[in-house]
Amino acid sequence: MDPLNSGFWQRAKASRFSFTLITLATLALGILIGTVITYGVKGKTIDSTDAQQLTVPQAKQISNAFSTVAKQLEPSVVNINTESVVKNPHRGLPGGGSGRGRTRPSPNNPNNPPGGDDDQQQQDPDSPFQDFMDRFFGGQGGQGGQMPDQQEDMRARSLGSGVIVDPKGYIVTNYHVVEKADKIRVSLMGDPPSVSYEAKVIGTDKETDLAVIKIEPGKNLPAAKIGNSDSMNVGDWVLAIGSPFGLEESVTAGIVSAKGRNIVPGRQFQSFIQTDAAINPGNSGGPLVNMDGEIIGINTAIYTQSYGYQGVGFALPSNTVAQVYNQLIGPEHRVARGSIGVEFNAQPNPSVLRVYGIKSGVIISNVIANGPASKAGLKTGDAIISVDGKEVKTGDELVGEISQRKPGASIKLGYVREGKHGDANVIVEDRMKLFGARLGLADEEQEEDQAPKQTKLGIAVRDISPEVATRLGLPAGKGVQVTDVKPDSFGDTVQVQRGDVILEINRQPVTDSASFEKLQSQLKSGQDVVLLVRPRGSTKDQGPAFLAGVLP
Repeated sequence: MDPLNSGFWQRAKASRFSFTLITLATLALGILIGTVITYGVKGKTIDSTDAQQLTVPQAKQISNAFSTVAKQLEPSVVNINTESVVKNPHRGLPGGGSGRGRTRPSPNNPNNPPGGDDDQQQQDPDSPFQDFMDRFFGGQGGQGGQMPDQQEDMRARSLGSGVIVDPKGYIVTNYHVVEKADKIRVSLMGDPPSVSYEAKVIGTDKETDLAVIKIEPGKNLPAAKIGNSDSMNVGDWVLAIGSPFGLEESVTAGIVSAKGRNIVPGRQFQSFIQTDAAINPGNSGGPLVNMDGEIIGINTAIYTQSYGYQGVGFALPSNTVAQVYNQLIGPEHRVARGSIGVEFNAQPNPSVLRVYGIKSGVIISNVIANGPASKAGLKTGDAIISVDGKEVKTGDELVGEISQRKPGASIKLGYVREGKHGDANVIVEDRMKLFGARLGLADEEQEEDQAPKQTKLGIAVRDISPEVATRLGLPAGKGVQVTDVKPDSFGDTVQVQRGDVILEINRQPVTDSASFEKLQSQLKSGQDVVLLVRPRGSTKDQGPAFLAGVLP
């Protein structure tokens, strides 16, 4: 063995041993120092005698106002499910077997008079209001898409809300919730999902978008109380209760954000309470209630660009609801509004007031010939300033005062003519009779509200007024106008529509409703029946059409 190499390895081993020994000693010293330091921190005394312990208080209800009102009102709020027939526009056309040799007028035909079945389809689709402020479900809409040729009639369903106002089962809802519904089913809170009650329409009022329906469950129902909407102020708390999107017993809270909102031009009897309580499709017809648990409005419309809640909802005031309801449950089941037969600008114009030399009042722009105002001596340019001593400053105030009076009532009008004051005694007449022709076929609404007399043809008719005859270019005493067609009847099969004018039955002239009843009563099952009809919306230059088939 090389002695040099042997010494080298011995020195290396010694160095390695020394290094290992030093390392172990250093680690031991560090552990000892850390232990001493740690012991010193833990052992130090800290004073916390001034600290207070936390205590959990007993559970309590900070505010139960909303929940109290909700529990009180929820049993009175109902869910309404309607079903209606959606006609296939292709059924009965050439190849469809109806016997009609021409198509019906287009819904967008400008010759179609307003106020009838096609009125909703004539609205501007780009309008943010979307036919009365994007009405929840738009009546019986929602069928969606175009039905293929020869497809059978389909059924559309919609959901809405209502509120019980009489223990006997009388319910207030919106007209557009039950409009043209063939079946109406009502579900009550607490009942199993499979239980519902068939409802019948007591009366409707299209101008305020209100309807009264009734169910007969065989027991008294919890009825909500009507409040005074005039007592509500901007900033007051309110709750909206209903079935948005079919979610029953939903409650949302908000405040009254405005009053007296006239949101749709031409709707003289719709002045709304505006609220930011969340209202969505399906809430329509449900109540808006105050903190006393009283109905102060019926949720009717929303302003939306997304078909959902955007913080602006509208409810018809309870004072208006009560007035309409009381007439709809009356013997005639319709609302008769008074009128004196005058027209005026909807919005006051300072220039007009200055030119006619008055500070306030409603200046008459037109007096209906042979109307109440005309008979009382009022003229164009007169300014009406009072009704039975009560001052009126705007057209809305004048309409509000006059429309509440029953036809036949006598009122005293104060007016100004050429700077001189005068008075006139005026006998109020039925607004619909005075302006029915000018409103197109809006007076058909009155026929809708009453159950039509069923006939062999399944068609209900009425005599034609002179105004309608003139507009249609018909001689006096010729034809009757269709007011209703029973589903699946002969009239429905051959596509008779509301607003059509029937001129003949099997070559026999129809002069009035009495002659129509006589001719149709002579028809027998299995007999060929040919109707000569002037289609609704046709002009003076358009001829009639034959509608024919075999009587079932």
